Order: sequence, then structure tokens, then C-alpha cells
Amino acid sequence: MWSRLIRRRAALFLRNQASTTRTQIQRRTLVSAPKPGDGPLMERRPDRELPTIQTFRWWRTLPLFLAIIGGSSVAIFNYQKLSSPIVASTLYSLRTSPRARAYLGDEIYFQHQIPWIAGEMNQLRGRIDIRFPVKGSRNAAVMRFASFRPTPKGVFETTEWSLEKPDGTKINLLDGEDPFRAVVAFPMDEEEREEATRGYRQQLK
Repeated sequence: MWSRLIRRRAALFLRNQASTTRTQIQRRTLVSAPKPGDGPLMERRPDRELPTIQTFRWWRTLPLFLAIIGGSSVAIFNYQKLSSPIVASTLYSLRTSPRARAYLGDEIYFQHQIPWIAGEMNQLRGRIDIRFPVKGSRNAAVMRFASFRPTPKGVFETTEWSLEKPDGTKINLLDGEDPFRAVVAFPMDEEEREEATRGYRQQLK
């Protein structure tokens, strides 16, 4: 009898204690995380809420990154063509050509501040076909220069050297003779010279 009564009171006591603990847990709240400008934390609390982490979504910037890489590559290739001796030689020949000076005038140079050299320039394969806008003191036009090398040890033969007017008409600057005929090969830059040397070594092997 007494043991049964003691067990009932013990079960009731434990039930009340569990209810009280559950109520305290439910009423317990987390302290908000510190915000920018709140200052340093002076104490550590286990009930402090964790701050929200701003994750970086790299896939949003991937198209911009690819566009920058593509634009930089195009600019590098265009600068390589611009600094080639072929462009300098054709521009110098324009300044000394009577037909070009008759239409363009004096002070012949690139039409744009940042010139764009369009076309192919491959001296190793013996193919050159470039065009770029030029201007003088009178008019502006698009100069085209095309040349090829029949054999690896041959000379370049110019197939076209002309000026295209804004209305579409062309001025032939060859005038029956090739001013670049005496050039066995246009000067190469360091990269082209290294590639040609590498190809020659492979042929020896």
C-alpha cells in the first residue's frame, strides 16, 4: 500500500518536472546575431543566433568572365597583326604611291585611332590577305593587300593591292608591276620565327 502510494507520487513529481523543463525550453529564445556597426562582442553566449552567410554565386559572373576573355584574345590578335612588318610595309608603300597620294592626299595613316586589321596573315603558310581603313588629307578608303608564296622557298607574289572608295569603286595600285616582288619574305616577329624554327627541326628529325 505504502509502496504504491510512493510510486504514484514519484511519477507525478517527475511528470511535473518534465512539464516545467519543456515549458522553459519552449520559452527560451535566441539572441539575435550582431549586425554591422554593433561593435565587438564582450561575452560569449550559447544561445546567440548565427549570422547569415552571404554565398557567392559564381555562375552569375561566368558570362561576363567569358566575354572579357574573348575580347582580350581578339584585342591581342589584332595588336599582333597591327605590329607586323607587313602592315608597316604596305602603309609606307601607300605614302610613296602616286595613285594613292592622288586620291588620299598627304599624311596617309590609319583612319581610326585604334585600327582594326581584318583578314588572314600567315607567313608560314604563305598566305596574306589583309584590309584596313586608311585616310589622308583629302579622302578615306579601305586598303586591301593580298599576297601568296607558291613554294616554301619562293618569293611572295602580290595578287591585289588596291583602295576601295566609300562608293565601292576600287583603285588598282599595282600599275603593272609588283612593288613587293623583290621581297623574298616579309620580316617575321619572334613568335613566327620560333614556330618556323620548330617546324624546321621537326623536318630534320
